[in-house]
Amino acid sequence: MTEPAEPNAAVRTDAFLGGRLHLRQPVRGHRAGTDALLLAAAGPQGFAGRAADLGAGIGVVGLAFALRERGCRMSLVEVEPGLCRLAAENARANGLAERVEVIEADVLASGKGRREAGLAADAFDLVLTNPPFDDAGRGRPSPDPARRLAHLSAAGDLEAWFGTAAVLLRPKGRFIAILRADGLSRALSALGPAFGGVTVLPIHPRDGVPATRILLRAVRASRAPLAIAPGLVLHAADGAFVPRVEAMHRGDAALAW
Repeated sequence: MTEPAEPNAAVRTDAFLGGRLHLRQPVRGHRAGTDALLLAAAGPQGFAGRAADLGAGIGVVGLAFALRERGCRMSLVEVEPGLCRLAAENARANGLAERVEVIEADVLASGKGRREAGLAADAFDLVLTNPPFDDAGRGRPSPDPARRLAHLSAAGDLEAWFGTAAVLLRPKGRFIAILRADGLSRALSALGPAFGGVTVLPIHPRDGVPATRILLRAVRASRAPLAIAPGLVLHAADGAFVPRVEAMHRGDAALAW
């Protein structure tokens, strides 16, 4: 099904979590998939409090997590107005509007800009984020503006992104991100002194293949040491998701790590 979301744009309604969640998202540009569902599954079980999904897009991470955790009050933070409209529509369509708000804001804005948009310091117990993966100038940029916005970051952007998360979190608040595996060194540096208790979970496409993604968990103002969790393998030899990951895709299981 396609219909115009705004002039010259088309959206389609896709089912996630085994049909528990139906989301309208653009036909072209960055589209939600496995990374988003893994990030939502990585959120803490039994969570009750305020959470933010930074760079939320159409809201799949935050909405999937809020659907699972009924004690969650979620803020979907997105800079692109068209995606904000879709995120708000998705929250309403899935019966989550009472616990989910959409904040149109630039994660990389100044502190004053964030506050004016409604993002207060020390306001959240949890931040989930699928931040821009790639360094600007590395690789070939997509011709699609939305995909470029989702995947390219200038020097210093990741550090600023993580810095915003630290400001928004209360002390001992939790931060969880999904990133490219080859960005681990930069990600650990970007966490800076604001975070501790860092856990890295490598994500492997198949058994015996190097990780291509990592889940990164950290705690604001913690002094706990770094830990490496056992890796997560996504696909069996036949290309199908392994049962554990398939259960996460259906929304039947969270990621215990």
